[in-house]
Amino acid sequence: MIKNLLFDFGDVFINLDKKAPEQALAKMGIREIDNDMVDWHNTYEKGLITTEELTKYYLDKFPSLTRISFTNAWNSIILDFPQHRLDWILKLKEEGKYKLLLLSNTNDLHIEQVIKNMGALRYSKFQNCFERFYLSQQINLRKPDLEIYDYVLTNDNLIAEETLFIDDTVLNTAAAASMNIRTWHLEPGIQDVTQLFKKKQELF
Repeated sequence: MIKNLLFDFGDVFINLDKKAPEQALAKMGIREIDNDMVDWHNTYEKGLITTEELTKYYLDKFPSLTRISFTNAWNSIILDFPQHRLDWILKLKEEGKYKLLLLSNTNDLHIEQVIKNMGALRYSKFQNCFERFYLSQQINLRKPDLEIYDYVLTNDNLIAEETLFIDDTVLNTAAAASMNIRTWHLEPGIQDVTQLFKKKQELF
């Protein structure tokens, strides 16, 4: 029996354009995201370096960039938060049938942009729907590392088999499933999180 719903944030609630940052950088002559850049991205998502350190790394590596052009490219992934999804999670919270938690790989720049796009009031309403709001840069862990799922299960005293994890990335749901967490790999543009209970027989 599912008692806990653990949600991803991006492309589950917020719409993303995952190709946009690379496309924006390519327009400025940066056409390859090398392994060193990926390592910096992942370290930033874990909150192990600051926004200033990440920005300095990019400006030193690519003198054609400015602080503003880098920030704009970095945040171009963040799109809108449709109202129907906010209404849905607010109703789910009000019903009180499940323990609601959020687990997101994100970073300080992206969260700042999310709040800017949503507005502080809407963001606060959304955040308050969840008993726990786990952001990777605040807990120094990121998906799909198994440690992050163990951390959430332990910290909230969750039973894996009673927890359903909804995420848009196969690697993340596969990692969670390996720990006996129930999963829904949500396909953005094809499925919507608000369809969750239409799939209840399959997922629950």
